Amino acid sequence: MNARRAPYLLVVAMFLGACGGGSQPAPSAAPAAATAPAAASEPTKAPEAAAAATATKPPAPTPPPANCDKLPNMPTVKAGELGSPDEPIVLAFVPSGDTGKITKAGNAIAECLSKMTGLSYKIEVGTTYAASIEAMGANKAHVGFLNTFSILLAREKYGIEPALINLRKYSTNAIDPDKDLAGKLSPYYKGQFITQAASGIKTLADLKGKTFCFVDPNSASGYIIPRIILKANGIDPEKDLKATQNAGSHPNVAVAVYKGDCDAGVTFIDVLTDAAANLKEKFPDIATKVVAFADSDRIPNDGVQYVKSLDPAIKDATTTALLAMAADKGGVAVLGNLYSINGYSKLDKPYYEDFGAVLKKAGVDAASLVK
Repeated sequence: MNARRAPYLLVVAMFLGACGGGSQPAPSAAPAAATAPAAASEPTKAPEAAAAATATKPPAPTPPPANCDKLPNMPTVKAGELGSPDEPIVLAFVPSGDTGKITKAGNAIAECLSKMTGLSYKIEVGTTYAASIEAMGANKAHVGFLNTFSILLAREKYGIEPALINLRKYSTNAIDPDKDLAGKLSPYYKGQFITQAASGIKTLADLKGKTFCFVDPNSASGYIIPRIILKANGIDPEKDLKATQNAGSHPNVAVAVYKGDCDAGVTFIDVLTDAAANLKEKFPDIATKVVAFADSDRIPNDGVQYVKSLDPAIKDATTTALLAMAADKGGVAVLGNLYSINGYSKLDKPYYEDFGAVLKKAGVDAASLVK
């Protein structure tokens, strides 16, 4: 074993113990791409074969509309009370992707929740991850759709209560040892280090002296975990990288690397092909020009949280409605437009606690960061 990788494997071992899901091999750097052999000449295809080869794929089937019918036993509120039209419940979303898309998807979710519960909801997309935390801390937002590390911070600082964890069809990449999980509903995900295929960067050690893009200081896969991994591999982001910047979202990092604004960066797996990010619409070759060369280990998914002071009846109604949406084919399509959510599971209480313990062992203590 290469001694340089040993500290990283210790970090991986801690993640396996805390994040669960069975054992898995440690992340590895992507091998250098093999040179493809020259294509042999081939006979001219028959007209019908050529037509078939170039035929346009049929469009994906349109999902049915979400079933947002009123659910039984929902609470009622009086005029002026939280949940009434003049005092709507505020849903807080972090800006982890395109804010326009998040806003559109969030409004669709709020509208469906209003119909299902009879309560009024509206949304707020934070300008930063921290802004969403502070909105909940000030009771300006009541229901959070925070990312993983923001959940830890918000709980330590304001007693925010996690209630649901997002389930997603597991997304993978070419170097992920968990490829066999592709498409299966999962409560965890991974981060990836990316660069241009022609950059010459093949390992974490190659990042020394390079420019690097992170996401946001409160992003688990786009900042917190990558910095732990870099330091475990002998790379001090402040001293060993030529320059760093926070691009603000995972798609922004991918685009910055694609354009050469950063030599490398880090995102969730796999933002390059993620349907919600849809980067190929503007950059058709992004998934070939940009490649992953190292992965993180498993990270707990984000989810749904409530401020501590929220009426338990409103919490229960919102949870019930979100679970009903996740059980409905049209509802899942609506949720999928927001952070690629494919379902929900009620939270197993130690889930985030175990992850927080791993971070603390690695030198990142959420409690100390909020004092």
